[in-house]
Amino acid sequence: MENTENSKERKNRKFGSALALLLATLLFGYAGAQSAPPPKISVSFPGGNAQTITLGQAISITAIVSNDTSGQGVTWGLRGPGALSMQTPASVEYVAPCGVTSNQTALVKATAAASPSASATFTVAVAPLPGLTNLSCDPLTNSTSEHATEVEPDTFAFGTTIVSAFQVGRIFNGGAADIGFATSTDGGVTWTSGLLPGLTIFHGGGGTTFNAASDPSVAFDAAHGLWMIASIAVHEDADGNILDDQILVSESPDGINWGHPIAVNPIGSQVAYDKDWIVCDDTPTSPFYGHCYVQWRGSNGLIFNLVTTSTSTDGGLTWQAPLNTADMVHGGANQPVVQPNGTVISPFTSRGTNMLSITSTDGGASWNASTVISTITDHTEDGNLRSGPLPSAEIDGAGTVYVVWADCRFRTNCSSNDLVLSTSSDGVTWTPPAQIPIDPVTSTVDHFIPGLAVDRTTSGNTAHLTLTYYYYPVSACGTVCDLDVGYVTSQDGGQTWSAPVQLAGPMKTDWLATTGGSVAAGTFVGDYISTSYVNGEPFGVFAVAAANNGAVFDEAMYTTTQPLMESASAQRFSSEGVMPVSGAKSDHPPRDFHPEFRRPPH
Repeated sequence: MENTENSKERKNRKFGSALALLLATLLFGYAGAQSAPPPKISVSFPGGNAQTITLGQAISITAIVSNDTSGQGVTWGLRGPGALSMQTPASVEYVAPCGVTSNQTALVKATAAASPSASATFTVAVAPLPGLTNLSCDPLTNSTSEHATEVEPDTFAFGTTIVSAFQVGRIFNGGAADIGFATSTDGGVTWTSGLLPGLTIFHGGGGTTFNAASDPSVAFDAAHGLWMIASIAVHEDADGNILDDQILVSESPDGINWGHPIAVNPIGSQVAYDKDWIVCDDTPTSPFYGHCYVQWRGSNGLIFNLVTTSTSTDGGLTWQAPLNTADMVHGGANQPVVQPNGTVISPFTSRGTNMLSITSTDGGASWNASTVISTITDHTEDGNLRSGPLPSAEIDGAGTVYVVWADCRFRTNCSSNDLVLSTSSDGVTWTPPAQIPIDPVTSTVDHFIPGLAVDRTTSGNTAHLTLTYYYYPVSACGTVCDLDVGYVTSQDGGQTWSAPVQLAGPMKTDWLATTGGSVAAGTFVGDYISTSYVNGEPFGVFAVAAANNGAVFDEAMYTTTQPLMESASAQRFSSEGVMPVSGAKSDHPPRDFHPEFRRPPH
């Protein structure tokens, strides 16, 4: 009886509760529908919330805002290194900083505009390239350049200081928006970079009308204590035609603080100057100590493409009237060096078929007729790469001159290029070109764009040489190729060489800056790279590229974190007995090297 009573009571209580809920619903509506909060706004990143990239690289980050009926999207914030650009309510571009020497982290925060309490953080890990130091990245924003690009470095070292110069913001029709520099005053441990002021309209003022610059080269004038960077400044029209141009020299007492440029020659009208190079006589016992020489491919007003030289004896403040050689030789890409006795020896290429040399024994007052170093037999690189058999020349402590260029004479059917070496003690008589044994002549590897260094505290059979270069592991690689940077060393004046070491790459050739118009077409790392010894330790400077981010490139200047040293006990290789292929010839018709700028039609 008791259980029956309890059951009835429970049923009555349930009925009462149900009746109360029904009355409340009729009087006030369904309470649950009135009090439930709207769906929360949230922010997320499709594909994950973290990514690792290398310095100088850029990535796009996209955010999704859920349950945001306002459609306002997000606002962006950054904590840590780098910068944000191209911000929209849905996406942003993060650009990693230059000069990263250790792993760093950047936090990119996306906050819902409609609900500031709703946010998400994207973590970017920025890592340096292993074994490399980034020297500079293109900081310019002019519309005429391909950003971010840096190409074509030269270097020079004196004492504990090494200075490099290079193009910044490559322009498709030729040249760059400015010339940059990177300098180490502690033997390659730390670096300072910047742009040369007053060279073009894009940096430093000075009233210039030049809108492009190219072909930087570096020298040190020990007699006057000045660093010098020579370059060609150009005023070109929208189609890349030259309106006027001039050879200029920028100077610095320390390699870091640079003044506005000094003119080497009068402004040229409708004259395409090309491939300038600067060197100074730094031997105190030389009769021409303190003479500096700038050479380029120029004109005497009637004939184009003449080897041309101007000399300064007062630290680059004034430059003498330009001179041509006794035989009025055509050519360019000269790389003059100075012997301890003051003789200037300058290897260069003529019409793309011969490597020649000229000399001056009177401090630049006159230039002797040219002599032949060798014919040139070269292979055309795949990958739409702009390259050519231009010389890289250096000198040892006793005055022996070494010149290296790309040549296919040792390869069957000119299938790829080796790098070859010729030497001279007087600039007149030269040794036959010898293959530098980087790879066997039966390999598929293609070598080009060399940058030679010689330690000037060494000489003769104990001279120390280091050679950096670009290469394709497979020469026949089609329209897009894998490009690498490598180096070898010699400790016996080039008689034997170390095994090759890869420094950078592979990088795809379609990641590189492009250059074109009617001349100088192709993807571009530079017509030359460079290596220098500082305190007996060699450092190379070269362009390294990563994948593009849309129209923005990622091609910048790098060096190695450590000097390019090989153990004295390391295995060495010789090319003794390697002979040119009988009847070797280039795989293309005779061609001159491409001028950097186009002359306007007459």
